[in-house]
Amino acid sequence: MDVGRRIEAVLDVAVSHAEAPGAPPLLAEAIRYAVFPGGHRIRPRLCLAVAQACGDDDPTASDAAAAAIELLHCASLVHDDLPCFDDAPMRRRKPSVHAAFSVPLAVLTGDALIVAAFETLARGAARSPARLVSLVGLVARAVGSPSGIVAGQAWESEPHVDLVEYQQAKTGALFAAATVAGAAAAGAAPLPWRLLGECLGEAYQVADDLRDVACRQEEIGKPAGRDATLGRPNAAALLGMSGALERLRRLTREAIEVIPACPGQALMRAEIEAQTRLFLPASLREAA
Repeated sequence: MDVGRRIEAVLDVAVSHAEAPGAPPLLAEAIRYAVFPGGHRIRPRLCLAVAQACGDDDPTASDAAAAAIELLHCASLVHDDLPCFDDAPMRRRKPSVHAAFSVPLAVLTGDALIVAAFETLARGAARSPARLVSLVGLVARAVGSPSGIVAGQAWESEPHVDLVEYQQAKTGALFAAATVAGAAAAGAAPLPWRLLGECLGEAYQVADDLRDVACRQEEIGKPAGRDATLGRPNAAALLGMSGALERLRRLTREAIEVIPACPGQALMRAEIEAQTRLFLPASLREAA
């Protein structure tokens, strides 16, 4: 099974547990709607790439880690789109969850996906208690406060925001979780992989800022120009297009340079080069 189908299969199993008999039908429908169809699945692909680079001796655990990371990402998108945050009517080229199902159901869908992520992790890594303990701690750190994606969302409510600190929490935390969780799931030391995730997370956020400034809604599948409208920090606005593109190039080079020594180092380098090309839409790739 290729990586893409592997990810979709484990996500389908995770969502099926939330749809079990007795679940409120609209909530069950909204959960599946929030997860499928997905985007490029960059975070779970990164998680599995690291696991494979480290030997991937327990594919069930690495599958669970990858699925948990993606479920948390989907939860963050559902909450981020809410009227109290970005008030975004579109996501992944279809109505956002609150637009399709109502605001109360969107709040509950995001909450359910967070719980489903940890349930999936517990179920998939149960045969390796030591790895499970490590995975829960690493993933939880990427979600909560002081430096997880919840904190990243909260920085948008602060009067003064440092761009790097904001981006590291808002986006970098989950990318770092993907790399360290992939290593931990395969029984490798997770800490050496954190810097790779942090570099890729910052690169992805810079690319997202460029998309927000330079692309149309039809191209990126969600409203464009929201950072300017909502007064949010944006690397392209602060550094200019050329400065942001140069920062993206630098971060991509750094990510490749900090790959830890491992059996699959060459394959890991190729995966990063392939995935970072997907960070930008076609209209911006030539400039990058």
